[in-house]
Amino acid sequence: MLASFVEYLHEKGTLTSQELKLLANASVQKRIRKNQYLLEEGEVSDFIGFVVKGSFRLFRVSAGGEEHVMKFAIENWWISDFTSFMSGQPSLCYIEALEDSELIRFTKEKWNLVLEAAPNFKQIIDNLTARNFEAHQNRIYSNISETAEIRYENFVSQYPTLYNRIPLYMIASFLGLTRETLSRVRKHAGKRSSSIIQGSHGDAG
Repeated sequence: MLASFVEYLHEKGTLTSQELKLLANASVQKRIRKNQYLLEEGEVSDFIGFVVKGSFRLFRVSAGGEEHVMKFAIENWWISDFTSFMSGQPSLCYIEALEDSELIRFTKEKWNLVLEAAPNFKQIIDNLTARNFEAHQNRIYSNISETAEIRYENFVSQYPTLYNRIPLYMIASFLGLTRETLSRVRKHAGKRSSSIIQGSHGDAG
């Protein structure tokens, strides 16, 4: 697991050997079974996890029992309820493994120590935090202003393999659509792709 994490870090920035050693000593490698919960509502999210393998969803449950998916995390993504993590308050969310998964996990105490002692790592995290904030804003805008077709296309672009790995109803929840609407959008998208392929073959012939 650590080898994949180190490779990811090298892609994001330059860390010293001392910083890499510090990260290795501060982290815990953890295997999570499919359908196992990393976090449940009412617990404090006192960890941050780096996904080495597998996938997760962060979701909330309404008073009426309806699930609302707020985030997915796949390989080379980070997962936590960051609101609870930063505030120390009980979480309103659940985090569930959608597949058998592997994590590099940091407790809040270890995480803060690493950020203080490893400035190059902190710079990587600061850059990622800024990008994630921008992505979060863009998603809110997309869900309130764009068509179902565009939302689905953006999802496929952002998660090019995930839509074949998880149930359709979770994707619909994430996109703010009904399952029926998403099924219609996917069907039309498939027909459009097929038409493009057939047209390109005709031109070539």
